[in-house]
Amino acid sequence: MASQEPGQRRKQAVSDMKRSLILEAARRVFEAEGLDGASLRAIAAEAGYTPAALYFHFDSKEAVYAEVLGASLARLGEAIEASVVGVEAPAERLRKAALAFFRFYADNPRDLDLGFYLFRGGMKPKGLGRVRDEALNDALGTALTHVTSAAEALGATKQEARLLTVGVFAHAAGLLLLAHTGRIKMFGASALHQMIVYVDQQIAHLEAKA
Repeated sequence: MASQEPGQRRKQAVSDMKRSLILEAARRVFEAEGLDGASLRAIAAEAGYTPAALYFHFDSKEAVYAEVLGASLARLGEAIEASVVGVEAPAERLRKAALAFFRFYADNPRDLDLGFYLFRGGMKPKGLGRVRDEALNDALGTALTHVTSAAEALGATKQEARLLTVGVFAHAAGLLLLAHTGRIKMFGASALHQMIVYVDQQIAHLEAKA
């Protein structure tokens, strides 16, 4: 058994490397073609493998997309987590978490596109299957946990905190859409400044109720 372990480790390392290359290629294809326009064949060609090699790792392009998006959401969560390290005051924790969410997508616009399935074919409901959708929604919710918990610490009820978190998400997404398309220039406004104003207004509202 011991003599087989090095071989098994090498085999696993090769498999992990192939999977990583496939996911990197898939992200490029999805960025160029969107979920609708992408195919396993195109992803395989971009990665330098045959479609059969992809099926060894993934059963559908939706499965690949879910993993690519899951990795993006993990990076988002790490960015928000890093922003609140050592921050005890609920108001400041809420502010930092909300602005870290905004800045992550401001700095990584393709990740925002990825989260909204790239808007290919217009803005319409999309899904990757119930189980995958639920897992990805949970990952997004986890990334935003600090916003929700900080709101509760400031006196919001659980429902109020959830709605505030939805508001932060919606406000950030709207402002980022305006910023990334250049539309915000029509108003002579700064997306970051508007986000800061919105977050501070929500904090002030909660503090006034306390």
